[in-house]
Amino acid sequence: MTDMTTAPDPVAQAAAYQRSLLAALGDDDPGDAQAETPAKIRAMLDAAGPDLRTRPAPREWSALLCFAHISDAEVVMTGRYRWTLAHDEPELIGYDQDLWVDNLHGDDDDPDAMLRQFEVLRAGNIALWRGASAADRARVSLHRERGPESYELMFRMLGGHDRVHLAQAYRAIEAARASER
Repeated sequence: MTDMTTAPDPVAQAAAYQRSLLAALGDDDPGDAQAETPAKIRAMLDAAGPDLRTRPAPREWSALLCFAHISDAEVVMTGRYRWTLAHDEPELIGYDQDLWVDNLHGDDDDPDAMLRQFEVLRAGNIALWRGASAADRARVSLHRERGPESYELMFRMLGGHDRVHLAQAYRAIEAARASER
């Protein structure tokens, strides 16, 4: 389950959610920030050790499931970026992140396989971003839940999204260790 202590609800509080992700990115270059994420995930996986799959509470996400959500977001954004760049104001459907984690992942997922997929998608998305013109970055899609979003806004938000959910993963690890004491 998502950790609502770090971000507003993406549907019920759409504008606040966008602002929170942008604040997590700050003034950092979104391409550079996203390029750092695979190494940060690898470090989190190493730091988690035996607590990787431990859920802080029954319906909360373990560090592994936080990573699964980051990976799912990359899959979704891979399509959204391309629809936005290729079509005129395409409609983008939302997705229920909890359903994706609950129905597509489990506590026994292989983090190495997930990381390999994530790295390939992330590299492709960063290359797409770096090759985009100012006009490309200004292209807009219509998100069913949040309204108009430019390619640039979506890309910047994902940089913050990585940081929010990596922090959540570390909180899950700390909660697991605290419960062992």
